[in-house]
Amino acid sequence: METVLLQINNDKAYKLIEDLEALNIVKVLKKSTQPKEKLSARFAGSLNLSDEEYKNFQESLIQSRSERERDI
Repeated sequence: METVLLQINNDKAYKLIEDLEALNIVKVLKKSTQPKEKLSARFAGSLNLSDEEYKNFQESLIQSRSERERDI
């Protein structure tokens, strides 16, 4: 037997898997009950920059992007 990890994207697919389990074709080993947290929510506010630090950061990003484009 082989074990695989599935991501179920809608309720109809989950119902099909439950039906397969009822027919002893597959076995559900673990049910995830927690929805995954979005990365944007997970890392929001993780960088606490002052306005000046943020401005400097943005300027350095713009500068490095322009240098990279110039090299291409």
